Amino acid sequence: MSLKDKLISSYMAYEDSLDQEHLIHDIRSAAIKNFENTGFPTRKHEAWKYTPLDKMLKADYTVFPKKSDALEYKNVKQYFLHDVDTYKIVFVDGVYSSFLSETTHEGIDVCLLSSALSKDKYRPVIEAYFNKAAETDSITSLNTAFAKEGAYIFIPAHKEVEKPIEIINFATGSEAALMIQPRNLVVVGENAHVQIIERHQSLAEHPILTNSVTEIFAEKRAYIDYYKVQNDAETASLIDSTYIKQERDSNCRVHTFSFGGKLIRNNLNFYQQGQHCDSTLKGVTIIEKKQHVDHSTLVHHQSPNCESHQDYKGIYDDSAVGVFNGKVMVDKIAQKIDAFQQNNNILISDKATINAKPQLEIFADDVKCSHGCTIGQLDEDALFYLRSRGIGKKEANALLMYAFANNVLESVKIPELKNRINGLIAEKIGVQLGFDL
Repeated sequence: MSLKDKLISSYMAYEDSLDQEHLIHDIRSAAIKNFENTGFPTRKHEAWKYTPLDKMLKADYTVFPKKSDALEYKNVKQYFLHDVDTYKIVFVDGVYSSFLSETTHEGIDVCLLSSALSKDKYRPVIEAYFNKAAETDSITSLNTAFAKEGAYIFIPAHKEVEKPIEIINFATGSEAALMIQPRNLVVVGENAHVQIIERHQSLAEHPILTNSVTEIFAEKRAYIDYYKVQNDAETASLIDSTYIKQERDSNCRVHTFSFGGKLIRNNLNFYQQGQHCDSTLKGVTIIEKKQHVDHSTLVHHQSPNCESHQDYKGIYDDSAVGVFNGKVMVDKIAQKIDAFQQNNNILISDKATINAKPQLEIFADDVKCSHGCTIGQLDEDALFYLRSRGIGKKEANALLMYAFANNVLESVKIPELKNRINGLIAEKIGVQLGFDL
C-alpha cells in the first residue's frame, strides 16, 4: 500500500472517531478530498522540480503512534533555550507533554490547539483565523485533514509577551517509522509583540517525516519575531509550511537556520494586506553528506508603501543539495514597494549542488525591487591573506565562512539564541573559533 493510500484509509478511521459536528469537520473533509485528488507533489510540479519526495515516501510510516516514550528534562535540556526563561509547548511523538511544557492563560494564551478546537470560549478565534491563511496545495491539505494537535498562541491587543515562546516537537523512535503532522495557529493582536522559537528534533535514528503547518496573523502594528532551528538527524525529513498574513504597519521577521536533516523543505509565505507592512525573511544553511534543504519563499505585496527583505546564505559540502526558490509578487495597486531579495551560496565540494531561482512578478510601475544570486567558492585571495598572517588553513576557511553568514546572525534579537546559533555554526564548520562569538 502506498503512503497516499495508507493516509486516506487512516483518515477514514480517524474521521469515525471524531464528532461529526466538530467545528472544523467540514474543513477536514474538504482537505482530504483535495489531497486524494492531487496526491503528493512530483518533480513534474515546477515548485518541486529540484526536491523529489520519492525516496522519503517509501518508508512504512505509522500515522498514529501506538505508544510514546517518556522523556526526562535532563536528557533533552540541550534542545531548549535553557539559559533564559521561556514559555514551552512540547510534543513527544505528536502527543502533548505537560511535564516538559510551561503554558499560560494569564493575559495571553499559550496552550494547545486541541483545547482551542474543543472549547467554546476559543470558538470566535478559530472561526476567524483557522485555515484562513493556509493554501490548498496537497501537502498543506494533508496536514489540515489530520489537524488536531499543535501550538495555539493568542496575544491580545497591546500586549508585549515578556519572554520567548518555544514550540518543540520530539520524536523518540518508539515506532520503526513515524509521520507526525503538527498544526500551529498564532494570532498576534493590534500593537502586540511576541518572540517565538520552533524546533523539530529526532532522538533516534528511526525514519521520521514531519509535515508541519503554521498559520500566523499579525494585526495592525503587531511585531512578530519568529525563529526556526533545524538541526536534526540524518534520517529525519521535514516539510515545514508557514503562512503569514499581515495587516497595516505590522512587522514580521522569520529567521530559518538549517543545519541538519535528510530532506528539509521550508515553504514560507507572506501576504501583506495593509499599507506600511515590513517583512523580513533570512536564513543560514550549512549542510553536508547527502542532506537536502529547499527554501521556497513568497512575499505577496497586496498593498502600497510596504517593504520586504530576503537574505539567504548557504554553505554546502560533500554531496549536499540546496534549493532556493524565492518569489516576490507585486500587485497593480501596490505602488511604492521596496523589495529586496538576495541568495548567496558557497560550494565547498565539487559534488555539492545548488539550484537557485529568484523571481520577481511586478504589476505596479512605481516600485523599487531587486534580486540577486551568487554561487561560488571561498575567495582564494582572502584565504592567502589569512594564511600569510599565520592562520591555519582550516581556521582560515572557518573565519571566511563565519563572516559570510554573519550578517544574518546580526539581526537575531534574542542574545541567548544568537549564542546558540553561533555555537552550532562553529560546530558545523568544524573549528573552535578563537574569539567571542
